[in-house]
Amino acid sequence: MSVDLLVQKIKEKGNPSVAGLDPQVSYVPQYIRDKAYKEYGKTLKGACEAIWEYNKGLIDALYDIVPAVKPQSAFYEMYGLYGEELLHRTITYAKEKGLYIILDVKRNDIGSTAEAYSRAYLGKTDIDGELVSACDVDSVTVNPYLGTDGMAPFIADCKKYDKAIFTLVKTSNPSSGELQDLDNEGRHIFERVAQSVCKWNKDTIGKSGYGAVGAVVGATYPEQAAVLRKLMPKSYFLVPGYGAQGGGADGVRPCFNDDGLGAIVNSSRGIICAYKKGDWKEEQFAEAARAEALRMKDDLNSVLN
Repeated sequence: MSVDLLVQKIKEKGNPSVAGLDPQVSYVPQYIRDKAYKEYGKTLKGACEAIWEYNKGLIDALYDIVPAVKPQSAFYEMYGLYGEELLHRTITYAKEKGLYIILDVKRNDIGSTAEAYSRAYLGKTDIDGELVSACDVDSVTVNPYLGTDGMAPFIADCKKYDKAIFTLVKTSNPSSGELQDLDNEGRHIFERVAQSVCKWNKDTIGKSGYGAVGAVVGATYPEQAAVLRKLMPKSYFLVPGYGAQGGGADGVRPCFNDDGLGAIVNSSRGIICAYKKGDWKEEQFAEAARAEALRMKDDLNSVLN
């Protein structure tokens, strides 16, 4: 199963973290932007070429440290067709470097639309009898709030094509509780979603002891994370909220099982914009990202060991 591959890479690198590749052109060092603008102008193409050099430098600096990267599709879609091409170029390069790819798309719908979303990211597209992969990633994030019929195509493709999904359960944003914390017959909504995740996951358990249906659980809510860890013992957690959103290593500890596995913690701006803090020069953006990734690795392991 895909989750077994993720666990393997986490063990090999001794690092339960994922670098979020969520670039905006303002994050890119000025000298890289100037070079791209000189050739392509201040255009969508120019922005994407600048971001490509940035992404490539980050991946080169990180691939031997982190087991996975997580591109957020919105930060590519905002640049139109050039951004879509950039996203696929980034995914291909990261896979060539041996990284596990979590594509953050938060998709879902019902019926044939859910099936189409799943084919786009997990399955294959039928072109007059030829099955072609449109976006070769290992896993995606999904929205469960349309219920089982919306989730079924994704789960089926996970089984058929050896992929994984991370289901939104308790997100890291401040207003998540407006809906997710509502009471439903003595249980919060996020707990009800967790029960569904556990049900969807039960037939997908791999050799690692974890299944293909994982959960997004924010580092900013450690008490809820502890509850969810008990409700979903065999689901892998994708944990946003570390670093820039205020979550720390102590806050993510409840997301892990006693074996030190069960969760992978995301940091986006904290890693990719590390050069903006301290005495780094912008030409050292990749070196700064590497230093922050190593610091984060040590920070997480300090509470797991």
